[in-house]
Amino acid sequence: MQPTPLISELAKQIAEHLRAENPQAGTRLVERKLAERFRVSRSPIRSALQLLHTQGMLGVAGSGGFITIDTPEASWPEQESIPNNDEAMYLRIAQDRLDNLLPERVTENELQRRYDLTRGELARLLRRILSEGWIERLPGHGWAFLPMLTSIEAYKDSYRFRLTIEPAAILEPGFVLDRAPLEACRQQQQRLVDGEIWSVSSPALFDMNSKLHEAIIECSRNSFFIDGLKRVDRLRRLMEYRQSLDRRYAIIRCREHVELVDLLLADRRLDASKFMKQHLSSVSVEKVMNTAGTAVQGVSSGDD
Repeated sequence: MQPTPLISELAKQIAEHLRAENPQAGTRLVERKLAERFRVSRSPIRSALQLLHTQGMLGVAGSGGFITIDTPEASWPEQESIPNNDEAMYLRIAQDRLDNLLPERVTENELQRRYDLTRGELARLLRRILSEGWIERLPGHGWAFLPMLTSIEAYKDSYRFRLTIEPAAILEPGFVLDRAPLEACRQQQQRLVDGEIWSVSSPALFDMNSKLHEAIIECSRNSFFIDGLKRVDRLRRLMEYRQSLDRRYAIIRCREHVELVDLLLADRRLDASKFMKQHLSSVSVEKVMNTAGTAVQGVSSGDD
């Protein structure tokens, strides 16, 4: 049976996630965690994992479920570049939503007419926006945009919240270092420092940087800290697209990310907590000033 577009898209996203994380062969894939990450139920996750298994990219665990394998056939595909038109249209929709030019509830027909999109183009955009958590499908008909940060005061509050929880999370009694995802994030940040910063898209850069901070806070094992940061990241996503901060400043923050992870990998948690506070303090000043003085440009530093 031919997989549905949703299952095919989920399989691609899971493959890209595993390529970035690069887990050891034999790592068991937990459906619940993947469902939370991609904001779907377990059933489509299970089908997507089955599809990856049939493609030779996953193995089956003896007790059931799926595991990563170490074979030439299991090399994760490189992430496909987003068509230029899709990227431009995605940022235009984000800009219109921030400017209250789009109502809270919309239909696919309305979006097709407004942006002159084919049904396939719109489907790709909606799948992307849905996976990023700023729209949801309404029962029966239509879509609803979810609440986002749109005021400078709310944006300031988000950074004050992060300054409270992120340094503290590193010092939590239950903190357990997850080396594999942190090392994967460090490699990603180093590639940005080495030159990718100049070519990566703004939404992709935002995802890379928020992923690093979320990987760190997940080590705290404090579900309130973890859920709090992930909610803030979803809320501030579109506000970040207002940014026009020079990439020369963004690369400095990527260097700081590398240094921060190195402190954690060296088990210097107290130093890492202090460094996190300094890092977020500097970023918050830059971002709040930049947001206050910048109109929506459709470009972003994507930083933190």
